[in-house]
Amino acid sequence: MKKNAAQLQRHVAELLACNRCPAMHKPVISGKAVMSKVMLIGQAPGVKEPILGRPFAWTAGKTMFRWFSEQCGVDEATFRETVYMAAVCRCFPGKTAQGGDRVPSPAEIAQCGSWMDAELRLIQPELVIPVGKLAISLFLPAAPLTETIGKKFRAERAGVSFDLVPLPHPSGASPWHRMEPGRSLLHQALAKIAKHPAWVG
Repeated sequence: MKKNAAQLQRHVAELLACNRCPAMHKPVISGKAVMSKVMLIGQAPGVKEPILGRPFAWTAGKTMFRWFSEQCGVDEATFRETVYMAAVCRCFPGKTAQGGDRVPSPAEIAQCGSWMDAELRLIQPELVIPVGKLAISLFLPAAPLTETIGKKFRAERAGVSFDLVPLPHPSGASPWHRMEPGRSLLHQALAKIAKHPAWVG
């Protein structure tokens, strides 16, 4: 475990220096190098995360951490110290001409995915929590959120097997998690996380 912890520290240092994707906006954003049985995978940093220097640092993060605090018994500070926080892409993709956040290209997702694969092999998580459709799509076939949220799956990536409990994205722009059936399915998903033997609460 100590050997893997040191390797993870080196991994995060190398990740923070990554410059593989020229269209992405630096800096690289990463959670702490936490050896955890639980891994959370977001989509990509927004415009505020590079300023604050940590994932899920703004409005969506406040909503997500409230979910974990109220239903899983873990506040934001504890979460950041005990769960490894990754993402589909670790840099802000930039804005579209219409003003929304740009969706990372398949090539960017693949290039950044090699960092995640290395993390999975190092950490060997027992529970992975993908947040949002883009993160869920790395592990499960495309399906409506009503077919994935509230359920536990067995998944494998990079030669590592783990339980997977998807969550909807906590974006304020999406009403899905505030309306039925999304609200009830979100509660079911969080209950499965709270009861999982690997959970930190």
